[in-house]
Amino acid sequence: MRVAFVGKGGSGKTTVSALFARYVASRGLPVVAIDADINQHLGMVLGMEDQALPRPMGSHLTEIKEWLRGDNPRISSAAAMVKTTPPGWGSRLLDLPPAAVTGLPTTDPIHEEFAVAAPYGPWLMATGPFGESDLGVACYHSKVGAVELYLNHLVDGPGQYVVVDMTAGADSFASGLFTRFDLTFLVAEPTRQGVGVYRQYREYAADYGVAVAVVGNKVQSPQDVAFLREHVGSDLLVCLGHSGVVRGMEQGRPFGLEDLEPEVSSGLGTLLEAVDGREKDWERFGRQTVEFHLRNARAWANRATGEDLAAQIDPDFVFGPQITAAGSPA
Repeated sequence: MRVAFVGKGGSGKTTVSALFARYVASRGLPVVAIDADINQHLGMVLGMEDQALPRPMGSHLTEIKEWLRGDNPRISSAAAMVKTTPPGWGSRLLDLPPAAVTGLPTTDPIHEEFAVAAPYGPWLMATGPFGESDLGVACYHSKVGAVELYLNHLVDGPGQYVVVDMTAGADSFASGLFTRFDLTFLVAEPTRQGVGVYRQYREYAADYGVAVAVVGNKVQSPQDVAFLREHVGSDLLVCLGHSGVVRGMEQGRPFGLEDLEPEVSSGLGTLLEAVDGREKDWERFGRQTVEFHLRNARAWANRATGEDLAAQIDPDFVFGPQITAAGSPA
């Protein structure tokens, strides 16, 4: 299952996504956490030192595209492959690596090169920060496109999890990435700004069948809960209050999940139950992958590549578990 964490800047979405990834991994389940925020802090919150962070996907897009396209005859070159390019027969597909706590190797060159085992069990991948050559000439969407390509080519099954810490606010709507998830958790503080981002996200997502659940964060009183309930209604899934353990984590102090306050641990369990309660909709996933590829082709990608990228769509390719990671029928 693919899970996105979104919310206003400062809402705590990076902290909550890191806690959730650790919680899933603590159950021996394979989970890949991806830092797709322009502020690259997920690795730090997961307890990693700078020198241990993974290679940035966003700086190696050509390498990633070259491997993913395989021998798909509809894609002429890596240069003609854009962030929305869907897989087809001949493309190389991805399976999630096993749980990092097992110590087993990853399963393909993409995970071998761009995923590292984080403390406490999750794998970590990252789009990477802006480089010197990016400043003033590039937007961050060019790097986040690596995550969209990754998810387009991923065949994830039951009991496998991808947790993506997204850019703040509604910035993820700049591409089709917001439709790549089975469930989106919107982390909201009990403030007008926090619920304002919720309303904006809900409005934009409504026409695409995107499932959104609200995680109330930094909740301090029954009045805070009532405020969130008034403004987000039944979308409010769980509320997380102040945690001395989490504050210590944010200050760099290590901890075990058993140290968490019971209400925080219970809240993480509620998030996992919500994810596991979702039914994966491969038909919608495939349909929207094609839809957003055609939109991008018409808007800019045909012009940028000098090709008609509608030709990259393989009408005989069907998304889902019937396709093996080798890109041929199961």
